[in-house]
Amino acid sequence: MKASRLLEQLEKMGIQTITGVPDSTLKQFCDGVQTYQGSLKHYVTANEGAAVGLAIGSYLAAGKPACVYMQNSGIGNIVNPLASLANRDVYGIPMLFVVGWRGEPGVKDEPQHVFQGKITCELFETLSVLYRVIDQDTSDEEMDAILVEAEKTLSQGDQFAVIVKKGTFEKEAPFEWTNGNQMVREEVLGSILKGLSRETIIVSTTGKISRELYEQSEAIYGDHDNIFMTVGGMGHASMIALGIAKNRPDKRIVCIDGDGAALMHMGALPFIAAQAPENFYHIVINNQAHESVGAMPTGCQQAEFARIAQAAGYRETDKLADKESVQRIGEWVQKMTGPVLWEIPVSLQVRSDLGRPKESARENKEGFMRHWRNI
Repeated sequence: MKASRLLEQLEKMGIQTITGVPDSTLKQFCDGVQTYQGSLKHYVTANEGAAVGLAIGSYLAAGKPACVYMQNSGIGNIVNPLASLANRDVYGIPMLFVVGWRGEPGVKDEPQHVFQGKITCELFETLSVLYRVIDQDTSDEEMDAILVEAEKTLSQGDQFAVIVKKGTFEKEAPFEWTNGNQMVREEVLGSILKGLSRETIIVSTTGKISRELYEQSEAIYGDHDNIFMTVGGMGHASMIALGIAKNRPDKRIVCIDGDGAALMHMGALPFIAAQAPENFYHIVINNQAHESVGAMPTGCQQAEFARIAQAAGYRETDKLADKESVQRIGEWVQKMTGPVLWEIPVSLQVRSDLGRPKESARENKEGFMRHWRNI
């Protein structure tokens, strides 16, 4: 199925706004949205719940339903605005969801997607959202019939979801861009690891940051026991790190975050600042993109996290734009009193052969807990 054709059909349905958070399963769809020549207004939001809010506002202003796209992990973020605002028992705001199905039962996927994949359809049933599943065998005629059903549902003030299996969309013209940054993220992470004491506890965000930290730590030290890799729950790594910091005030805690993750739940920043953990060091790796799921810009490329953290109340903040500064992070962690945030701009460059953790998520958790209990 061509994403460009589907987008044309959405526009014919009267949809004027398309918004959401990128997903690797929907990469061709997301590329199509970025390169689409029609009149659809497109917005990448900080999280999926925000996309639902924007869709509601779009409908209130224009009287036309919007399309909201996401990975199925984002369903959790839409439950509140969908159930307490959009549902027909409240305001009755129609909207069309396009959802990438990670963790589909019977299809091998990463551990963070397995349970979410099992309950994806059930969640939409619980939320009273009619849905249909499409895959690479869905014909254009079948898709047209689904959209007719969707349009009828939307006209009644309800919501409709199209759940998309892996491999559904054809590869068309890819969307490509560059942020102009020079430092390579994996090299930055390796430099940070070499500078930090092995007694430092590290919490890393989901996606390629954790994958690169895993490989760098294995290469440098032969293990990764002092790193908790938050391989799911995008945006929650900083609060996990705070929970550890408050319970281990005798240890220095470093949270290695991504810009997309930090944006997703930015309320964590003023909360961390208010808690004032003196042993907390926050690093935001900023490539201005959701790089792990296809490198679509975050929609907030202008965000300056060091300045935001300063306004939120962090004790010290800075943007580190050169390798020499990055190499001093380990020294500064030993000397400075937290909470501190460093923002590091990096390029979109990534190895094509980047691996994944060999251990299960549970095994990594147990190894991490054994390590920090013994230091």
